[in-house]
Amino acid sequence: MAHAMRPNTASHLLATDGKPHPLQDALLAVTLVLGATALVSAMFHSLHLLSSWAGLIGILTGGYGQFISATTRERFGLILGLGASAVGFYLGMAHGGLFGGLIGF
Repeated sequence: MAHAMRPNTASHLLATDGKPHPLQDALLAVTLVLGATALVSAMFHSLHLLSSWAGLIGILTGGYGQFISATTRERFGLILGLGASAVGFYLGMAHGGLFGGLIGF
């Protein structure tokens, strides 16, 4: 009856070790939302401020989330959010950047 001693990991979506990870889960959610925002807004040339800032903040939160993540499921979601944030950031930078049109040089 070795299977009776295994922890029930089906009830935890992201924590495969059976422990709660509220900070890591919050960073994962923020990174995914910012990545999706940056990626979608990067498709519109006039939204370069939103895509570049959301991408930059998503890269920073995703990087910190990777640094403190505890499980593989968290890392997988963070990599998806980081990738979307990076693509949105780079396209936002190509369309005008972080301060494009706001600061006249």
